[in-house]
Amino acid sequence: MQHILPQSSPGTARNPAELIDMVRRGLPRRAVDEVADRLALSRREMARILGLSERTLQRQQPDARLSAGASERLLQLVLLYERGEDVFEDIEKFKRWMRRPLRVLYDKAPLDWLDTAIGFRMVEDELIRIEDFVIA
Repeated sequence: MQHILPQSSPGTARNPAELIDMVRRGLPRRAVDEVADRLALSRREMARILGLSERTLQRQQPDARLSAGASERLLQLVLLYERGEDVFEDIEKFKRWMRRPLRVLYDKAPLDWLDTAIGFRMVEDELIRIEDFVIA
């Protein structure tokens, strides 16, 4: 997902002001396809996560800019998967985990919660718990 996010130096966080500016400008529509392909998400799943209809997503030209809201959700998704890859040390393991129903998430898969900010937070919190358990 290097094309979407600016690179950061190893061990340093990305510049939040830069990320906010990207969201405000709107990410290009083609970034949705790139992320969907890389994360093995369907167009329907992407539309739901971004808060768009499938038809709207399909009609947009690749160079069109997403709204700030859709851009922010896409950025959140990318950051979540990067974090998940770090925690699981394997993106494929993390992708499988995202689709597996979990008791702690009310017997729903983490992916099912990503259509709201609260849902993103729930999944991020669970990643933190996993990371803390592994580190401890």
